[in-house]
Amino acid sequence: MKVEKRINAFVKLGEFLSQFQPEKIIKNDTILWNDLFFEPFLMQIKRGSEFNGWFTENNILYAFNSWYNILNINNINKWISTYNLNKVKPKNIGIIMAGNIPLVGFHDFLSVLISGNNAIVKQSSSDKHYLPLIAKYLEKIEPEFKGKITFTDKKLANFDAVIATGSNNTARYFDYYFGKYPNIIRQNRNSVAIITGKETKEELLKLGEDIFRYFGLGCRSVSKLYVPIDYDFDLFFNAIYEYKDLINYIKYQNNYDYNKAVYLMSQFKLIENGFLMLKEDVNYSSPIATLFYEHYNDIESLKQKFEMEKESIQCIVGNQNIENIVPFGETQKPQLWDYADNVDTLKFLQELDK
Repeated sequence: MKVEKRINAFVKLGEFLSQFQPEKIIKNDTILWNDLFFEPFLMQIKRGSEFNGWFTENNILYAFNSWYNILNINNINKWISTYNLNKVKPKNIGIIMAGNIPLVGFHDFLSVLISGNNAIVKQSSSDKHYLPLIAKYLEKIEPEFKGKITFTDKKLANFDAVIATGSNNTARYFDYYFGKYPNIIRQNRNSVAIITGKETKEELLKLGEDIFRYFGLGCRSVSKLYVPIDYDFDLFFNAIYEYKDLINYIKYQNNYDYNKAVYLMSQFKLIENGFLMLKEDVNYSSPIATLFYEHYNDIESLKQKFEMEKESIQCIVGNQNIENIVPFGETQKPQLWDYADNVDTLKFLQELDK
């Protein structure tokens, strides 16, 4: 299949996803094959929290809308412009997906197909209802995709390379089973934010989006703050008060109550506002409804720390002069060329032909 056909199919997919906006779902009868696919997609969106309690309708729609914003001809052409994807000897690429946020494995799926390879997909049981529908839509738009997409809930077989995402524990198993094959194996990473005390209320409100989107379950979700000595946390709490209704969501509330009880019994010092707890901690990965924080003396020391511990960090958020720093409010809006763990998936796939 020519690369132009692959690109066109994903552009049409983006147009289809444009109907599902967080603000409002509006059916557009001019979308190709809408009579066949709109209602099944709508049903799966409405029933999302039945299958996974963390998949609220708003978060599902946010994920769909994010991919709509990305899947356009200009973005895709810019992304693939430095690769030669015309002459490809198709390989079978096994993709083992995580399930922490909706469509979390879609970039790997897209990369494999746009590069001309075949996808053998093993989904997480936590997120298994949207990608098969997307695959069917792609096959309807471009019939040459038929036979190039396989879903399995069994052990991966007949693959030439593997892209696997999981926890630190599962990564060890992945390395054991797939280490002899070309592979990308990802494990836990977290995102951090640098606070100086000079942020505007608007910037801190945007930081709330980085913290609370997907309930903080994404690797791009901020799980830790770095703050100056004697930072006034009232500035932060006042700005993020708009997110107070999170505590009304029962799964979030249960995690808040449980973690608070554990911390209090352990006599940990907490700062909290009724829906978020702040705990001073050197670790990166904080529980749901908790944000770790650590004090710093100067930005240069922080830069050195982040460089030494870069294997644990996905994004650094703030307004400092740090390479690849992400502006407040932008962690959940990656571009096609913002690769997880900074591993170039298309380059990896292209080098399989060498």
